[in-house]
Amino acid sequence: MASEYIDTYYRRTLADAATYYPPLAGSDSADVCVVGAGLAGLSTALELARRGRGVTLLEGRRIAWGASGRNGGSVSPAFSAGADAIRRHVDEDHYRQLYRLSMEGVEIIRANIRDLAIEDARKVDGRLRVVRYEATDALRQWCDDQQRDFGRNVRFLTRNEVRERLLSDVYFQGVEDPTSFHFHPLNYARALARECVRLGVRIHEDSAVTHAELNGAVKRLKTEQGQIDARAVVLATGGYTDGVVPALRRAMLPIATYIMLTEPLGDRVLEAIRSTAAIGDDRRAGNYYRVLDGGRIGWGSRITTRVDDPPDLAESLRRELLSVYPQLQGLRVEAAWSGRMAYARHLMPQIGRLAPDVWYCTAFGGHGMNTTSIGGRVVAEGITGDTQRYKLFAPFGLAWNGGGFGTAAVQLTYWSYQARDWWRERRSRA
Repeated sequence: MASEYIDTYYRRTLADAATYYPPLAGSDSADVCVVGAGLAGLSTALELARRGRGVTLLEGRRIAWGASGRNGGSVSPAFSAGADAIRRHVDEDHYRQLYRLSMEGVEIIRANIRDLAIEDARKVDGRLRVVRYEATDALRQWCDDQQRDFGRNVRFLTRNEVRERLLSDVYFQGVEDPTSFHFHPLNYARALARECVRLGVRIHEDSAVTHAELNGAVKRLKTEQGQIDARAVVLATGGYTDGVVPALRRAMLPIATYIMLTEPLGDRVLEAIRSTAAIGDDRRAGNYYRVLDGGRIGWGSRITTRVDDPPDLAESLRRELLSVYPQLQGLRVEAAWSGRMAYARHLMPQIGRLAPDVWYCTAFGGHGMNTTSIGGRVVAEGITGDTQRYKLFAPFGLAWNGGGFGTAAVQLTYWSYQARDWWRERRSRA
């Protein structure tokens, strides 16, 4: 029986519901086998196919079934790790090369939407980054640095300018980024799958890898119903990575985030949000949201190591929204869901070679849209020998996640971030 997508806004607005790629059956072979058909795996497969490689793509459930197809849909440069954290591992020139890769990831998605005419991606330009404390000087400096170092057209917003767009007392200043955008990630991912197939990629859904033999010139991957031999393998699993390749599982932490969809608010949404941009605050695990069709609000929040959804998920997210926009009191929630992301301890993507002709491209939690896209490209370039840009990620390898202690440490770190956010915001309101 075919796996199904969980109930999300994206499933409810899925443009290509009928297409299903049958499971792998029997024996097959390929130049490259990509494991995982989230955006990292799809991007890798597409980049390889465009370079003439024969690719088979294996997915344990459905195309973009995990976080790739149920996230906040915001596409902007940068990484989950902040600039200062990255600079602790690399010098300034290296940092700038990495940041430019993150910018390139945004452009990859933009170009695919344009060139493949993916109207169902529902791309909307603009992103607002807002803060809940006084930060005029810091934000002005950040905008100046971005314009000088990377040529980015970002603009500082005063508190009055923020409140023209977001009618809330919690926000102070912000940054307007007209070149970032938001979109429908599941429709986009399925369009990439269609383009992969057009270029000759063989895709198999419901084909979880149960055994991997990765030594030797030919790699062998087995699923419940078949096996495939390949000269190269790319491991592009995410927050649902299992233990088939222990080195990969030991290096990632599955972290959940939550999103809800409100009822259609129509023009009432303008009492709170007067912007079509994606919106996010700068808390470590803060709110990210946008207005969708019919005046619905897609509202995301929090990160947690908890695997199961809390029983009051919808109501707790509703309360969070109302703490920012109390004028929307009485709104109802249509759906609420979670997605499990893969994080590394250093918060950077894990991109590189595990062994000869065995590649990994994972750990994109927290900033996955642009980074999965560029990750897929640099891995494909590495496999074909076009560039060695993947080595820019070498300082951020498969660091051990710390096991159970690592999971506890992540949760404690998140709580400490929450406490620091609370204190910083309290001081600004004193």
